[in-house]
Amino acid sequence: MTPADDHKKRLRANAVAQRRIAHLKGAAAAAVSVRRLFLQHLPPPAGAVVAGYWPMGDELDVRPLLAALSAVVVDVALPVVAERRQPLEFRLWRPGEPLEPGAHGTSHPAASAPVIEPTVVLVPLLAFDAAGWRLGYGGGYYDRTLAGLRRAGMVAAVGIAYSAQQIAAVPHDGHDERLDWIVTEESVLDTRWVRP
Repeated sequence: MTPADDHKKRLRANAVAQRRIAHLKGAAAAAVSVRRLFLQHLPPPAGAVVAGYWPMGDELDVRPLLAALSAVVVDVALPVVAERRQPLEFRLWRPGEPLEPGAHGTSHPAASAPVIEPTVVLVPLLAFDAAGWRLGYGGGYYDRTLAGLRRAGMVAAVGIAYSAQQIAAVPHDGHDERLDWIVTEESVLDTRWVRP
């Protein structure tokens, strides 16, 4: 393990603990606040495709936001790990439709659901900084996915997190993709024009 890998491992352990504390303090209220702030500051136009995620453990719950988006004629998708070390694919999903268990403890729409390309991707994370860098779980799925979507056209990457998950600086390299926005239960952070 390199010193950089060891540093990220320590950061991840600390970030998991910080997120757990924030989650225990007010998960339901945070989910409602994120829904309100997202719709107020980043309302997608009708016809947009927003890729969310089904929360695992103490990830901030975006299901109230996904339900609200679905109600305003926005297509909602959930990610699927189709192949290891490959970009995610996104399948159309509507609130109430059943999900299947997936890789890494995820839940996703059935294989019969249409695969669609998102214009907005809601990204779970362990930690973030003010420049838009995120610390993920280490699999690189979102980095590969965002890189591919950005090469193909316009997509907005929106990190979803508790405010307590912010740290001074997230280590990053040439494989990491920055977030365009970060929405927490307290604020909306525009990182598009922040210098890396």
